[in-house]
Amino acid sequence: MPRGVIDIEGIQSAEMQALKNQVTPGDMPFNITKIGHVVLRCTDMVASVKFYTEVLGFRVSDVYPDSMIDGKMVFMRCNNDHHGVALVGGATHKSENIELHHMAFEVDSLDEVMRAREHLNKHNVEILFEGRRRAGVQIAVEFLDPDGHWLEIFWGLDQVGPTDKARPPEQWVEEFSLEDAIDSAPVGQDTTLADPSLLKD
Repeated sequence: MPRGVIDIEGIQSAEMQALKNQVTPGDMPFNITKIGHVVLRCTDMVASVKFYTEVLGFRVSDVYPDSMIDGKMVFMRCNNDHHGVALVGGATHKSENIELHHMAFEVDSLDEVMRAREHLNKHNVEILFEGRRRAGVQIAVEFLDPDGHWLEIFWGLDQVGPTDKARPPEQWVEEFSLEDAIDSAPVGQDTTLADPSLLKD
């Protein structure tokens, strides 16, 4: 199927609808409120910590030596939680993205996504995707960390209440540049930049 084309027939198949209609029990004895943290293995702890602090802006909270965990461990935060990402050294090769597909970090404004693109370029980080994905309609830049873990910085993810239905596929507006994502917003998404000078000429 051509890039950017939405397979509406496939999405509406009985198999896909059965997955989408899976119901969460109403009598759950607990309520998970967020994904707390992700721990990644890395091949070069120094290079990875440098990337997460100097390129992505994480702050180091704590460090375990080899005597506490083989390969050392570094805990890093992006908000007031002690850690959102932790790294464990000793990986023998870069990630092949077999189990973890990607990890995404939210920012508060579309302007920040634009500035993130500029910042990643300045640090010679290859951008693998920029624009708007389909389901969820968030605007994002996607790239790899030094070990090949696929990362995303995003803004504008649809919010869906407990009894609400997600946006229908007919309202997804996939785009392959930040500028195109801004120019063609889906219903209800305000893509006005506070600083229009962030747009590429």
